[in-house]
Amino acid sequence: MAQARRRPGEASLIAAQPPARLRNRAVIVVMLAVAVLALGLLTRADHVTALDAAIARHFTWPDGAGPAPLITFMKAISWIGGGTPRWVLVGLIAAAVRYWGGRRPALAIVAAVLFANIASSLLKAAFDRPRPDLIAHLDHVSSASYPSGHATSAAALYLTLALLAPVRWRRPAWTFAMLMIGLTGLSRIMLGVHWPSDVVGGTLLGAAFALAAAWWARSERAGPA
Repeated sequence: MAQARRRPGEASLIAAQPPARLRNRAVIVVMLAVAVLALGLLTRADHVTALDAAIARHFTWPDGAGPAPLITFMKAISWIGGGTPRWVLVGLIAAAVRYWGGRRPALAIVAAVLFANIASSLLKAAFDRPRPDLIAHLDHVSSASYPSGHATSAAALYLTLALLAPVRWRRPAWTFAMLMIGLTGLSRIMLGVHWPSDVVGGTLLGAAFALAAAWWARSERAGPA
């Protein structure tokens, strides 16, 4: 049977339509963003503080008098995930990814962390949630509490890395990502500078940027990562 003749311009219109997979990916990113905003509104309305406090008390000690080696370890984890060390780590990982994966995946990692941190700072200013006061803070803080910038950065960095890892390295990459994201979030709670919901919100925010960045790096135009 002869193929039906297309009207002028029909082919270009069909090609311009986004594929279903792209739409599904966009929906996932939007859902994560909505979850971050919804959780932020709950924290703003003080609906989760009691639950936050109940959870946090299981991971903190009065006056920070916990096991010294554990506190030192958690401080080290937080140090790696914030400030200048964070960006040094991002640069080193991006350089390694540039070597084995090419320019686009390396740019995706840097962009994911950069834009996730910008979004985190804007949300902190918007929600202006006070820091926890359960124990004396064991780390220096200078901004609002929700969402956790450390948790946001960890999710953006390590999830993007895991999503772009070659097949043979995918399992260890995901194991490393889950370990570092978990330790980073736990350290912020144990040091008394974040509520658990801050960590959840930051992780969701970082995951949204990680997914968007990884999908961009793996787009058909870019070829395989």
